[in-house]
Amino acid sequence: MRPRPEPTGPGQESVWDYPRPPRAERDSRRAVLRHAGTVVADTDDLVRVLETSHPPTFYLPRAAFGPHLVPVERTTFCEWKGVARYVDVVVPGAPPLREVGWWYPEPDARYPELHDRVAVYAGPFGSITLDGVPVVPQPGGFYGGWITPEVVGPFKGGPGSWGW
Repeated sequence: MRPRPEPTGPGQESVWDYPRPPRAERDSRRAVLRHAGTVVADTDDLVRVLETSHPPTFYLPRAAFGPHLVPVERTTFCEWKGVARYVDVVVPGAPPLREVGWWYPEPDARYPELHDRVAVYAGPFGSITLDGVPVVPQPGGFYGGWITPEVVGPFKGGPGSWGW
């Protein structure tokens, strides 16, 4: 059963107005990702993917991470975007963030904007900001959406939301 969308205020958007299948679009806000006090990515070259009931998932250029991305063996399959490969984020002297990000080496033809871009789970990072605003991770740990004040839910990922 679909939950009741929260009301939106000025400048807000409801995740319940996002499409299915998802839509990818450019976003010019500045994302800064920190792990163990080190900036591991800083870019305003973003693509956000919008899907019904999910906060946006942000994809950053792989190059924005410099030497901090390490590919791992894990793969998963998305019915919309294709086969995803995972990465660790590594900072010298700090514990690695294991399988914290993913990318599509050959994204589905519907999502050419995702070529050579990485999305990450926000929770394990010391901080992630969009234009200086702190990002809150999508609940549940399975999905990689970033919650900021301009999006309202309820958001898929928490207890009882699997069937949404």
